[in-house]
Amino acid sequence: METAVGVFAQRDAAEEALKKLLEGRVPEESIVYLTRSESEAKSMGKQIGLFAGSFVGGAAGLSAGVAAAMLLSVPGIGQVFALGIGAAAFLGLVGARSGAAIGSGVGHQESAPTPTSGTGSEEDVAFFDKVLNEGHSLIVVRTDSPQVAASACAILDSLAISMRKDSGKKSSVSARVLDHAVALDFSGKITLNEGTYQLREAVQNLLQEGSNRILLNLQDVQQIDSAGLGELVRAHTTIRRHGGILKIVALSKGVQDLFRITKLDRVFEMEADEDSALRSVRQDSASAKSAD
Repeated sequence: METAVGVFAQRDAAEEALKKLLEGRVPEESIVYLTRSESEAKSMGKQIGLFAGSFVGGAAGLSAGVAAAMLLSVPGIGQVFALGIGAAAFLGLVGARSGAAIGSGVGHQESAPTPTSGTGSEEDVAFFDKVLNEGHSLIVVRTDSPQVAASACAILDSLAISMRKDSGKKSSVSARVLDHAVALDFSGKITLNEGTYQLREAVQNLLQEGSNRILLNLQDVQQIDSAGLGELVRAHTTIRRHGGILKIVALSKGVQDLFRITKLDRVFEMEADEDSALRSVRQDSASAKSAD
């Protein structure tokens, strides 16, 4: 499963991306549009044509009877609108209760589905929520198809990712054991078909070995595409679900600029260097122990 993420500061760009995704034969069930704004959710739903009728305040029928809009309600976070036929699949990603009402009464807090306790879903929604709170919207595409993933990445990269293409050295990752953590040194690029798989495999291997405090060194990474952002999100939430900590260390200037523009610098735990990251890991571990 590949996940591509596009972060948009302007509704026009997000709307254009949605249209191009549908025109490019990306299945509707693979696409989710996320926003904090109810008015924006309603407007985008009408413009793109993913829904039939109004869904706010007691919706009529939804397109083909398929769930098209859902309001996530997370204690301490608030409301997040997930639009699109793929909303149910997205809720599966974040672990929300599968039997919750969709469509009818979306505008009411009491009808909103809440994440099931113990799944780690609160962290997933909070991850995106920090970006949404900045007034940005997100498009998430999840697919098992290499062709669909490539099409979605090309569209989201052109409209949401401004990094220059890098044709430099081949992607690679190596691990180093440190005091209280393991460092993953990544070089090359984290992009679809080159980098995402290496990162996923490296994280899975460390977790299987019982290492869940991970420093991801991106000093030698020159390019990240929308699939790369999706893989970083996956790494973050997977490590957290295993009770671990992910620190992103020593970003290259290009990656640092990308995170700043997309507001992901507000989301990932980032440190300037390895020493700072290790101090932070020790502090987090001590805080967790005292909380127990």
